[in-house]
Amino acid sequence: MANPQLDSLDYKILQMLSANARKPYLEIARECNVSGAAVHQRIQKLSNMGVLIGSESLIDPSSVGYDTCAYIGFFLKDPSHFDQVVQKLKEIPEVVECHFTTGQYDMFIKIYARNNNHLLSIIHGKLQSLGLARTESLISFKEVFKRQIPIVKEY
Repeated sequence: MANPQLDSLDYKILQMLSANARKPYLEIARECNVSGAAVHQRIQKLSNMGVLIGSESLIDPSSVGYDTCAYIGFFLKDPSHFDQVVQKLKEIPEVVECHFTTGQYDMFIKIYARNNNHLLSIIHGKLQSLGLARTESLISFKEVFKRQIPIVKEY
């Protein structure tokens, strides 16, 4: 359900920022027909509400030596240890996402490694000691596209 505290200006700002997080506030203001100060205040409000949770510079993993992307489903020996496993996963910098899921896996992670040998060393050296019954891995050959969620005002 849409957030009732957001109005059409908030949605327009979110649409522009989701397309380009580095878009200058004054350019957003011109396109929205409001002042730069109004845009700044709205972005602060959206951040304080937790709607905007930051901005990031995206790095092409292969350009910095991480040529293998894998998704790994975990079967935990004891699913009640989820929080402890998450804390240990946070200490492994190659793990870039972690999800608590429904379906066949207890958890699902996304991981980047330099190559398949590096991935194998992470699985054997860092993941197996987390209390896993077993894992299933999927290696991504290529990310075809990645995008933000669509920002639409629900009426």
